[in-house]
Amino acid sequence: MHQTGNSIKLLTGNSHPKLAEAVAARLGIPLTPCHVSKFLSLETSVQIHSSVRDEDVFILQSPSPPDINDHLMELLIMISACKTASSKRITAVIPCYPYARQDKKDKSRAPITAKLVANLLAVAGCDHVITMDLHASQIQGFFDIPVDNLFSEPSMVQYIKQEVDGWRNAIIVSPDAGGAKRATALADNLNLDFALINRKHDNSYYIEKMELLVGDVKGKVAILIDDMIDTGHTVRLAADVLRENGAKEVYALISHGLLSDTTMENLRDLPVKKLIVTNSIDQTARINATNNKIDIIDIAPVIAESIRRTHNGESISALFRPNDLFL
Repeated sequence: MHQTGNSIKLLTGNSHPKLAEAVAARLGIPLTPCHVSKFLSLETSVQIHSSVRDEDVFILQSPSPPDINDHLMELLIMISACKTASSKRITAVIPCYPYARQDKKDKSRAPITAKLVANLLAVAGCDHVITMDLHASQIQGFFDIPVDNLFSEPSMVQYIKQEVDGWRNAIIVSPDAGGAKRATALADNLNLDFALINRKHDNSYYIEKMELLVGDVKGKVAILIDDMIDTGHTVRLAADVLRENGAKEVYALISHGLLSDTTMENLRDLPVKKLIVTNSIDQTARINATNNKIDIIDIAPVIAESIRRTHNGESISALFRPNDLFL
């Protein structure tokens, strides 16, 4: 990794300081001193202890449960503080975009909150957004500023080849039709077969049944692919269906592990050999709580390289395909 110059500043709030430190180390720069706290009234306080005038500022913040709203507010205030401090450019680095699942009006009077978040970022003074594995690619269209949506696929390909025994006899599985494009892309990359599961909802949108629609998983290692996991209910039902259809082993490979704290007991009992998530959200406590059933894919190298390339005006398209140029 090449070192960047002195005209780059990397800041972070309270959402994921470990990831920010790892990214800073990859870039060969220190984190810009910044104190984010709360007043007694619970209003967020931000103090940046270094000049950012005419600097290329990157603010890494990955809002996650249970403090998503606080983390989002921290990010907005930090952007505003840098804007009024005359920063040259402000890039919000948001590995896990908040409210991404609220990206469409799917029922009467439903808000499109992902669009609201895009508006808030722009109004606060953000000039550019770097994110990863958006729940829906069209969210990029909610912005009037440049958005780079990175993919964890290259890192997932590397993980499968290095960590999944018998991966050449594996099959990539999407737990729903919405993730078919993501799963088929990964399957093509690995030259593997693809399977699709159909989800049936009751009137409350709670998944009550799953069935295998496409693909033969009998005697194969099934690798479930999805963009996020929260309660683990979808993964549990999908893994059960795959085992019922003769899958040898089941791995769950997920981009963003929201993993609500209330689901730790269920996660320990998930019928999968491994649950693999990226560190877009801090998983340290959850690894211990699930007896190391969770494996982590480190995205710090990808984030750091995207920042370096953005700062130097280089193309980041190389980060969208499997390679080890930046690892």
